[in-house]
Amino acid sequence: MSKTIRLTMAQALTRFLSRQMTEVDGKKVPIFGGVWAIFGHGNVAGIGEALYQVRDELPTFRAHNEQAMAHAAIAYGKANFRRRFMAATTSIGPGALNMVTAAALAHVNRLPVLFLPGDVFANRLPDPVLQQAEDFSDGTASVNDCFRPVSRYFDRITRPEQIIPALNRAMQVLTDPAECGPVTLSLCQDVQAEAYDYPESLFAERVWIPRRLRPDRNELAAAIAALKGAKKPLVIAGGGVLYSQASGELAKLVQGAGIPVCETQGGKSSLPDDHPLNMAAVGVTGTSAANRLAEEADVVLAVGTRLQDFTTGSWALFKNAGRTIIGLNTQVFDAGKHWALPLIADAAEGLSELSAALKGWKVPAAWTDNALKGKTEWQAAAAKVTASTNAAYPSDAQVIGAVQRAMGSGVTLLHAAGGLPGELHKLWQAGAPGSYHAEYGFSTMGYEIAGGLGAKMAKPDQEVVVMVGDGSYLMLNSEIATSVMLGLKLTIVLLDNRGYGCINRLQMATGGANFNNLLKDARHEVMPDVDFAAHAASMGANAEKVASIAELETALAKAKKNDRTTVLVIDTDPLVSTEAGGHWWDVAVPEVSSRPQVNAARKKYEEAVGSRQG
Repeated sequence: MSKTIRLTMAQALTRFLSRQMTEVDGKKVPIFGGVWAIFGHGNVAGIGEALYQVRDELPTFRAHNEQAMAHAAIAYGKANFRRRFMAATTSIGPGALNMVTAAALAHVNRLPVLFLPGDVFANRLPDPVLQQAEDFSDGTASVNDCFRPVSRYFDRITRPEQIIPALNRAMQVLTDPAECGPVTLSLCQDVQAEAYDYPESLFAERVWIPRRLRPDRNELAAAIAALKGAKKPLVIAGGGVLYSQASGELAKLVQGAGIPVCETQGGKSSLPDDHPLNMAAVGVTGTSAANRLAEEADVVLAVGTRLQDFTTGSWALFKNAGRTIIGLNTQVFDAGKHWALPLIADAAEGLSELSAALKGWKVPAAWTDNALKGKTEWQAAAAKVTASTNAAYPSDAQVIGAVQRAMGSGVTLLHAAGGLPGELHKLWQAGAPGSYHAEYGFSTMGYEIAGGLGAKMAKPDQEVVVMVGDGSYLMLNSEIATSVMLGLKLTIVLLDNRGYGCINRLQMATGGANFNNLLKDARHEVMPDVDFAAHAASMGANAEKVASIAELETALAKAKKNDRTTVLVIDTDPLVSTEAGGHWWDVAVPEVSSRPQVNAARKKYEEAVGSRQG
């Protein structure tokens, strides 16, 4: 008979998590970097006490906001190329629901995180318990059911022994390259404290090594044939290139064959910006160099990308009617999108085999030369819009130029929603793989500062620079205090355009009136005048408002020497964006309106939809 150990369900859970390992650079390390926790009545007595017992092997971190701590956990997994990840636990009710937005973010971006929200009593005796939302027609319902559609795996633990198969399934999902995403184990609060005789084997150390699928022979042959027949091939590098750590294989393939590369938001930094064949960003926020090639390409090798609407210009970007798409991906769902030739494989393995098969083959020199010429032209355009200025209200691009000049390409640059992703995707010159950290799959305002904290936890020896707008800052800034408390230095550049500048520009582009986006256009009795520097300083950060681009560069140089988080605030122009590059994006314009501006925008919209090839 196998040996057992009597533990509460919560104790079994935390002990199990502390024994899961992985290998990074040949060294065995814990696969869980820790647990973020905000305690309440639904988890403090159960999982809280259990985390205390393993605090030396599985550290617990305290945050100020449940959504923010979940963002930090997700950013940690992304910055570790999904090799390591974190868990997050809350009480029931509002604490749990605060993490649902983050769960959706992780689901969309295929990022690993373990959610451990407290839940109602399984025995239902104190029903309804504090913070329980009752369903008049379903006694089994809980607010945690909201996690179901945004979790790759969901389980509600109503008996202590149920945690045994649930943990095995959770680890399989968190470590699987195709199924990877958020896992939710909803922990009934009475069951957290119930004991069971668990087999000792459950707590044996296990090392999880990433699976690397090799391509099917028939799919590989079809992909090779398509590429060898191409006259104008193009590679789109998505996040899967980074998660597979396949940058070396990508460089070998494209250098050998002369194929130009462009990058999605998730895939940017797959190749360094100064690689001659890297055309940089593609799609709605793309460079002119990349988008011109995408329009003409006859074969598109899409590596580790979801091919979402920003990447494909809402499927209007690829204008070659005879084009072939090859979907190199671990996930069948993504590999076969838009009738692509699927090539189900790990990115590194797939690129390596393609490179071997294509050895000695090159694309027509005119196509490669065309790409190199386009890159040179784009670099000149980018240098112009990012150049220093004396303007009272500089553009986002000019601020980006200042940050680039002051901090270089050796930092990890992190950002999320609003206007910055479009400008940074085109203009930021990324260095090492993973040095460009964007959350644009779910475009979540408020990710930036919390995400910067998670990235810094993953890369404690690197400079992490966060760029954030005033709108996102006001939504979620609490983890500045956490970064100071934990001694995790961030450099935060806050661009204040006094409202939601990006969506205001979209509103104008679709014929809408300036309404409810910029603060001046929203209903108000008194115009807000937020002192962001004083606010950040009140949380313990070094903080300064600068009056010019020159002052920003000087302040950034000082920030490098600071030993704690620095927040630099600069006023910017909400109406200016980079006209160079870019592409149409399908945002439906009303068919009927009393406003001539909307009717004119509708006419342009119909023309664009009618020209779509996808």
